[in-house]
Amino acid sequence: MPTTVLMENLVSPITIAFLMGMVASLIRSDLEIPEPVIRIISIYLLFSIGIQGGQELSHVTFGEVAAGLGVVAALVIALPLIAFVVARKVLELPVPDATGVAALYGSVSSVTFLVARTYAETMGTPMDGYVTGLVALIELAILVALVIGRMALSKAGERELPIGELLLETLRGRGLLLLGGGLAMGAFIGEKNFSRIEPFFVDLFRGVLVLFLLEMGMAAARQLGSFRAVAGRMLVFGVVTPVAFGFAATGLATLAGLSLGSAAVIGAVAASASYIDAPAAVRATFPEANPSIWLTASLGITFPFMMLVGVPLVYRFAALWAGF
Repeated sequence: MPTTVLMENLVSPITIAFLMGMVASLIRSDLEIPEPVIRIISIYLLFSIGIQGGQELSHVTFGEVAAGLGVVAALVIALPLIAFVVARKVLELPVPDATGVAALYGSVSSVTFLVARTYAETMGTPMDGYVTGLVALIELAILVALVIGRMALSKAGERELPIGELLLETLRGRGLLLLGGGLAMGAFIGEKNFSRIEPFFVDLFRGVLVLFLLEMGMAAARQLGSFRAVAGRMLVFGVVTPVAFGFAATGLATLAGLSLGSAAVIGAVAASASYIDAPAAVRATFPEANPSIWLTASLGITFPFMMLVGVPLVYRFAALWAGF
């Protein structure tokens, strides 16, 4: 099943658009998406992601998610923080690129989530329904990563600000504002109001996303030389990090009382790396960051690893923690 999903996604419009963008840049095509258009696309994607996540959360009660909220809170802080520290100290990346790594590896791959959910069902241990809401909350790790990155730049003196002003500037950033504001909007507007904007913010989402991945492919290919310098280290990071995060997250979820299926899905999500949601936020907040490093690692290393090996492995972790 994971191999089939991998093949399906290798021929998906999203993946092909990313590869097409890389090819266009490598053959020196005159294909170009104007910067104002890229900004509009980024705004749309971030706002849409927030609204959709908030709408998912509106369908669950506090009692349903109480057992998992502590797990989510720990993951939202720990995943981007650990990824950032490793990226800075071990991979020796500059702050903007370390922030990109933290955002992508702290965030969620929606494809991996769907595969993990299906795998758990296939194993006869389906996840609990409220896990979808928890997964939406883990997207807040993107915001945590951006805050960590801004604080690191301030500490280094590149963008020196008092902590209060730093937090305020971070909150003013369009990435945080659009994600957070969209999340709140989606949670409170109700089903009727959401249905009025759903055609624009949901139905068109994947089409706009294809254009964004086309541009990200071109941006990544333009700086492939930078990726070659860290390719070996990123290969190890892109495999070891999912295993470590998946093992720790399944253990934490099991100790919190989540079912085997739910713990396995949470673990797979923690092990995944975003190549859809987080890049838009990083691009908006740190335009100088090099996507050939963090996006290529996520899409080219961690994604296929999770599809082929990672999801079943994380499920075994959850079963191990549960005593099966």
